[in-house]
Amino acid sequence: MKTYVNFAVLMTLIVGSLVWLAAGGISDTKTYYKTIPELQTMGSAAHGQRLRLGGDVKPGSIVKQQDGQVAFVLYQGPQVMKVVYTGSDPLPDTFKDNAQALADGRLGPNGVFEASKIQAKCASKYEAKPPQRGLTHKTTQSTKIQDAADGRSAS
Repeated sequence: MKTYVNFAVLMTLIVGSLVWLAAGGISDTKTYYKTIPELQTMGSAAHGQRLRLGGDVKPGSIVKQQDGQVAFVLYQGPQVMKVVYTGSDPLPDTFKDNAQALADGRLGPNGVFEASKIQAKCASKYEAKPPQRGLTHKTTQSTKIQDAADGRSAS
């Protein structure tokens, strides 16, 4: 009987520890996506919270500093937010002026967003190609085979 009690206590400790670790891990890794106006309306409640801030990179604002930091400005309409990136990963190739960027980090007490991760995409790079007028490419394989059988050139 004592063996079952010891086993039950041990299992309770193990399961309790796993639940505690999972709950702590989830609370540490969850981040909320905020726009610049939302972040500015949060005021001092945003300081120290882990957040994701989205916006467009202001042209001419990217400054690579000697200590490895990269400072830039995100904007959404008239609202702007200065961001300082101090992560160890290199910046994405698509991170440039007017690119859409997502900064993962915390708002510092000085009002500067301190990012540890940056994701970026160039909006023009992923747009669909506009349709070209006057060009038709509606030749089917059966048309090409029939033309070849008739001795006609497909030019």
